[in-house]
Amino acid sequence: MTVARDRDLRIARVTLTPVLVADPPLLNTQGVHQPYTPRLIVEVTTEDGVTGLGETYGDTKYLELARPLAELLPGHRVDDQGGLFTLADRLAVDTARVDGALDVGGLRGVQTAGKLRLSVVSAFEVACLDALGRTLGLPVHALLGGKVRDTVDYSAYLFYRWAAHPEGVTAEPDDWGAALDPAGIVAQARRFTERYGFRSFKLKGGVFPPDEEITAVRALADAFPGHPLRLDPNGAWSVPTSLKVARELEDVLEYLEDPTLGTAAMAEVAAGTSVPLATNMCVTTFAEIKEAFTRDAVQVVLSDHHYWGGLRHTQQLAAVCRAFGVGVSMHSNTHLGISLAAMTHVAATVPGPLHACDSHYPWQTEDVLTERLTFHDGAVRVSDAPGLGVDLDRDRLAFLHERWARDDGTLRDRDDAAAMRVVEPGWRVPTMPRW
Repeated sequence: MTVARDRDLRIARVTLTPVLVADPPLLNTQGVHQPYTPRLIVEVTTEDGVTGLGETYGDTKYLELARPLAELLPGHRVDDQGGLFTLADRLAVDTARVDGALDVGGLRGVQTAGKLRLSVVSAFEVACLDALGRTLGLPVHALLGGKVRDTVDYSAYLFYRWAAHPEGVTAEPDDWGAALDPAGIVAQARRFTERYGFRSFKLKGGVFPPDEEITAVRALADAFPGHPLRLDPNGAWSVPTSLKVARELEDVLEYLEDPTLGTAAMAEVAAGTSVPLATNMCVTTFAEIKEAFTRDAVQVVLSDHHYWGGLRHTQQLAAVCRAFGVGVSMHSNTHLGISLAAMTHVAATVPGPLHACDSHYPWQTEDVLTERLTFHDGAVRVSDAPGLGVDLDRDRLAFLHERWARDDGTLRDRDDAAAMRVVEPGWRVPTMPRW
């Protein structure tokens, strides 16, 4: 291990690069993914010239907080990740504009100013850990205490989807085709299995009436007997509907994710079914844990290092879950390889059983890395290279940033409902519960 001098650890500059990344027409209860989604790439460079990478959401409200935080970082040490939160707390956030707003892109419930800060700090924390690891010659998982597994399992993330974005909308084509019925979902799952070796499947629900989605899950169970299956309608169902679906699928579901909104409703569903309930919507901060766990409202928490505030907070969450006998997995939003690498490093350090993590990455055709991360047998191998073990492709980064710079502002804030209105002009975000 390299011995670091003070100048090796002090930040000289921070570079923020917002990008727009191609996204396919994946459907959810809010609408459809826009043809491009915003992400923010964070580079932290030390006085000795070592650069660490981070990534988070790229919507305007995240940029507005990331920019002043970046200005505070020169002179800060990359091994002082805790101090990042102190710096972030010094920044004012327009809570009237943020609190109570639904984050459509993450479908994670009510977003507060505090959650926004954590989502931004997470990218800086990862970048600092990457820079520290590169400086010391250690992988990020070693900085987090060491890995307990050499590979991290991921689940195939299945979506109802259109064959293409609407005619006349600028978009990047793909060859996946439409999946709007059980046969289409099974075909999609087969392709994921053949290409990446996934052994578990998660269907994004809340798109069609529950009976149709029950049929799709049944079709998956028939096509892939014994494989873990999950269904996530993002809170689109009432308690009675959630219980009905749970009863009809209790013999095939690994867990049912956020069938209904709010801890109280989740607790009511949990009391009426043997199917484990998972969440990335009603437990998104440490303050929300007590009620959810004491009411036995959830049996699996899907962490996300972006909105929990980074990799160390993710480890803390996993420890709390273990103390309460609650399972752990990881939530995914549309992300690039930097985030996938960070997810993999922290997941490698979580002791005990870990449900296969979610990842949109197989859907993404673009990246900012010199080499894409790969899935073998449904898993990503944990890198032992210094830092995250990934390198930035500056030409690709510049290309994706130029796309962002040319945009008139239409795509700089992800809005699945607005994308749906291109096809259905009267579309509005459905009132929940939808069914």
